Amino acid sequence: MSGAAETAARTGRSPWYAADLFSYTRRQSREVIVGGLGFGGTNPIRIQSMITSDTMDTEACVREILRLVEVGCEMVRITAPTVKDAANLKNIRAELNARGCLVPLVADIHFKPEAAMEAAQWVEKVRINPGNFADSKKFNVREYSDDQYAEELGRIRERFGPLVRLCQERGVAMRIGTNHGSLSDRIMNRFGDSPLGMVESALEFARIARDLGYHQFVFSMKASNPKVMIGAYRLLVARLNDEGEDWNYPIHLGVTEAGDGEDGRIKSAIGIGSLLADGIGDTIRVSLTEDSEHEIPVARALVSLIPQKESALPVSVIKPTWSLFDYQRRSSERLLLEGITQPIALGGSETVAVVVPRRVDLAVAHKRAALGDYQPELILEDLTLAEVDPRSVDEIKEVNACSVPRLITVRDGVSLEPIAAFRLLAAQVDTRHPILLKDTLTSHRNEGGEFLDYLLSSAMVLGSLLSDGIGDAILLRSEEAPGQSLRLAYNILQAAGVRIFKTDYVACPSCGRTLFNLQETTARIKASTSHLKGVRIAVMGCIVNGPGEMADADFGYVGGAPGKVNLYVGKQAVKFNIPEGDAVDRLVDLIKEHNKWVEPTA
Repeated sequence: MSGAAETAARTGRSPWYAADLFSYTRRQSREVIVGGLGFGGTNPIRIQSMITSDTMDTEACVREILRLVEVGCEMVRITAPTVKDAANLKNIRAELNARGCLVPLVADIHFKPEAAMEAAQWVEKVRINPGNFADSKKFNVREYSDDQYAEELGRIRERFGPLVRLCQERGVAMRIGTNHGSLSDRIMNRFGDSPLGMVESALEFARIARDLGYHQFVFSMKASNPKVMIGAYRLLVARLNDEGEDWNYPIHLGVTEAGDGEDGRIKSAIGIGSLLADGIGDTIRVSLTEDSEHEIPVARALVSLIPQKESALPVSVIKPTWSLFDYQRRSSERLLLEGITQPIALGGSETVAVVVPRRVDLAVAHKRAALGDYQPELILEDLTLAEVDPRSVDEIKEVNACSVPRLITVRDGVSLEPIAAFRLLAAQVDTRHPILLKDTLTSHRNEGGEFLDYLLSSAMVLGSLLSDGIGDAILLRSEEAPGQSLRLAYNILQAAGVRIFKTDYVACPSCGRTLFNLQETTARIKASTSHLKGVRIAVMGCIVNGPGEMADADFGYVGGAPGKVNLYVGKQAVKFNIPEGDAVDRLVDLIKEHNKWVEPTA
């Protein structure tokens, strides 16, 4: 049993987050109105974004908001780090109204309850972070008695209650948005740096709001690690289900600090897409380290990929054999297969392998040395596969009757969505059999599609299953271009955290708090460090999430003041107030000091 499941069992709460893991049903939530726009209930999944302009620059903010609305953004978030910034939201709202733009605005609040009180007078929604609304994170280690813990909650109620009353009076909605990187010391010391801690942090604030009769709020559980994010949202929904029917608040989805380019889109598809496929999510934001309007087409494409096919079986009696909340890889037995250039081991604790159709291997064979780590490892047509329809009792029995492990997969043409099909397979076949995952159950893709669609659909399917712990090899066929399909397959493995073969970057999207140009800086850091296989580097515009998110990173580059950068090792700041022009070189020096540096090859 997973840690989250054990906790749920101890508290008498169910570990289930969905009625049926094998067919799509959207979670039923109450409707929350934000400036006349409905979220949850029977409303479509809403798409939102956040501007990067300085909140004090009214004209720049208005221009960026209008560009977002033009490409389909339905709600816009603006940072309000100070009371002065929050007061200028009045001018931004007025100027938008004068131009006929009524898009709801959300004030993003960290650290400053007084800024939230000011912002709530001018916007339609306020986002607060339970980890820093009434707490300052100092990474203190202490034990809290029950009385001390209750005293802390009383202090939070005193700080949070006035905002709840003001929002209630003015009809302003709220997002109670937990970030993995900014859990309070109180939560960290009682629940740990975990999905459970993220959920408990949000529920503490929700109970205060409910006690005051306020229900116009939504939840979010954001993290840069898709597996942590997925586990936190699932656990949140399970806890809400068991709290009672009237805890059916809408859910906002997002992977924070996803990064840029293909990697940022893949990571977002794994985290957001897998939860949408489970029926979770009423509004989404794709966080890219790019101009904000680039986020909207990705978000819209993800919503369009929500599965529509339902299982043809009454599968409610079938139980999952994988962990629902904490990542644990499905336990299969080891198989040794003849690879393209060397033997390849599958299953057990072996890395997840990449399988390709023969045509892909033939197309890249002449440039194999130039492919580096993007190597095809197994040829599909040479594998001895057990291909089954997971709805067939007889076929499942036949596979389970084998006393030796076999590589199994779902047969092409099965009329199920791939995620449901492979879950159904994993739930019924003996765990000794390794599983080959496919991103599509058709052998050829439909012509005329865009690469973005194939990238997102493949990442959503394969990433979701890998995050479940299912899969010992993957076959990607939605993208037919040989080199592109290989790169995509490996990047999905990297983003899912199951096979690290290159430098991993955690880069936040820019906002008004950012203290340097994130896009340019991220590009410069990548140019200097992208050859460092397996090193994880965080690039953060400010300290809101920086120290916490860097618990998973080896090194961090964080804006400390205008034009100044702090460098971190893990979550510990070690270099302070470095001039921005020198900071990338100093980061390289820091990596060398900790023996993580290798010289790039020609």
